[in-house]
Amino acid sequence: MSVSILTQDDLQKFKAELFAELKELFSQSAPGPPKKWFKSYEVREMLGISRGTLQTMYNNGTLPGNRVGGLVFYDYDDIQKLMSGKRSLEKTKRA
Repeated sequence: MSVSILTQDDLQKFKAELFAELKELFSQSAPGPPKKWFKSYEVREMLGISRGTLQTMYNNGTLPGNRVGGLVFYDYDDIQKLMSGKRSLEKTKRA
């Protein structure tokens, strides 16, 4: 009878492989953006930025958003432009 011992490295490797497989499955099932408008916390996660940074980007027009009540929604196309570098620090009007 053989005994296998799992180490933290083994678990980390398994976790990375599992996430890679899940990411591939989700990307196949949803080829386009899942939705058009994103809330602030979703944009922060996508871009890897803090609340303050997103607020500054909203205030100076780098990333325009639409305020609905107490929430700000950001257009997926504007986020993509920002990430691709097509939208730098240009000022734009907010609706």
